[in-house]
Amino acid sequence: MSDLALFRRRLLKNPRQISAIAPSSRTLARAMTLGLGPKSGPVVEFGPGTGRFTEALLARGVRPETLTLFELDEEFVAYLRQKFPGVTVHQLPAQEAARLVAPGVSTVISGLPLLSMPPEVRESIVGAAFAILAPRGRYVQFTYGPRPPLPPETIGKLGLTVNKGNKVWANLPPATVYRFRRG
Repeated sequence: MSDLALFRRRLLKNPRQISAIAPSSRTLARAMTLGLGPKSGPVVEFGPGTGRFTEALLARGVRPETLTLFELDEEFVAYLRQKFPGVTVHQLPAQEAARLVAPGVSTVISGLPLLSMPPEVRESIVGAAFAILAPRGRYVQFTYGPRPPLPPETIGKLGLTVNKGNKVWANLPPATVYRFRRG
């Protein structure tokens, strides 16, 4: 089954969980994984879906054994396990990352629809990311909206700084990448 066919089937079955109208583009995947490579250290991905960002991470040289994915959808999980041998795939919410991944992760890449989630869920996801990130690690998140995917009060409460990347027009809909670090 193709990525697109699987994405469409899962979207029709559970549109609130998928929360996108199309899979992320390869251009967005390259923007999300910018700066990562074989010497990056451990990388964790939240909400990989069909694995577009996973594919980009591996293409940049991130080693499969240093890559851990957290995905809720059982069909996506089965697909990811088959498509990316050697990559650890957990069928668990992102909030469980701190329980399963040792601190010291270089980057957490997130394809989760943070803005469509209740504030307490959004905070627990980002909190889990920073619980496993190395002191200089970064949390990378995209959004379709005009503002960061975390409100200013959450950024302040968690003591984060945010850098806005370029808008990726070659995505449906266009998206902007944000990189968060500890302040």
